[in-house]
Formats: sequence, structure tokens, C-alpha cells
Amino acid sequence: MNAEKLINELSELTQNNKKAVENFKKLTDIQLNFKPAPDSWSILECIEHLNRYGNFYLPEISKSLEKSTYKKSEIFKSGFLGNYFAKSMLPKEKLNKMKTFKSMNPNNSDLNRSVLDTFINQQETTLQLLKKAKHTNLTKIKTGISITQWLKIRLGDTFRVLVYHNIRHIQQAKKVLDKVIN
Repeated sequence: MNAEKLINELSELTQNNKKAVENFKKLTDIQLNFKPAPDSWSILECIEHLNRYGNFYLPEISKSLEKSTYKKSEIFKSGFLGNYFAKSMLPKEKLNKMKTFKSMNPNNSDLNRSVLDTFINQQETTLQLLKKAKHTNLTKIKTGISITQWLKIRLGDTFRVLVYHNIRHIQQAKKVLDKVIN
């Protein structure tokens, strides 16, 4: 696929994610912390989950971009594993539940609205990293993944996983909001 087209698409999706969370700032603390069920997540918990992944992936992407010596490539070729992970993150009509690692599970955490600001700042960082990535090779640069230090996936796939994962949990947060309002 065209690398610049992918980066532009991911940048647009990141802007949309940022706007969605900016809209959550209009909600009350009670609405932000509402849980439809004890084992489900509140809006803040959904966003905190994303922040925890951002805390891993954003430095990982930045480090990979900084040390890269690869020349820019017009084409991005997704890897088998990276493509699988990215596609599995995309929300489906009936959201497929996934088990969350304990360290990434914010359930019953004491959270406040600063979680939203952290996410918004992470989206700004993501946009800056996507801009940097326009001048490099999304296929040859590899990044580690959060589940194991032994696996590495292509930078373009890492960006896809990160952005699609954000979409997934923002949709989850919007479903919580629907239950708060109705």
C-alpha cells in the first residue's frame, strides 16, 4: 500500500480520536466514572487503558524512528503478524472481547479527568511521530510490542495497532456514554 496514504489515513483517524476524547471533557465526573456493571469499564477506565498502551508504544516508536538509517520508501508492506494484530484491533459490529493484561487493566483504578488530558497529549505525540515517519521506511523499521520483548513488527503495523486500538476503546467509551445518557 502507499506509505504516505497510510500515514495520512492514520493521522486523520488520530485527529478523530483526539476530538472524541476532547468531547468527553464536557462530561461531569459522575458521567466519566459511571460503570454499566462492576466488571465493565467507565469512560475514564477505557481512556486510561489507552494511555497505558501509549506509554509503551510512543517511546518505542520514537526510539525506532531516531535510530533508523533507512531511506524513505513510497510503499508499505504489512507483515503477517503485524497485519493480524492490527486487524484484530479494529472494532466489529459485535465487539469481540479480548483479555487484557493485568498491568494494562484499569478496572477499579482511582482516576480523574487528567486521564483525558494525558490521552490528548499522547495523540499530539502520535501525530508528530506520524509526520516524522513520512520521511522513512515503514516496512524496514521494526518496533517491539507490548506483549513480549522477543517479537518485533513493522513500524507501519505498529502505528495501525496503536490507532486502531484507540478507535476500539473510544467506541467502547461511547457505548458507556450512551448508557449514562439513556
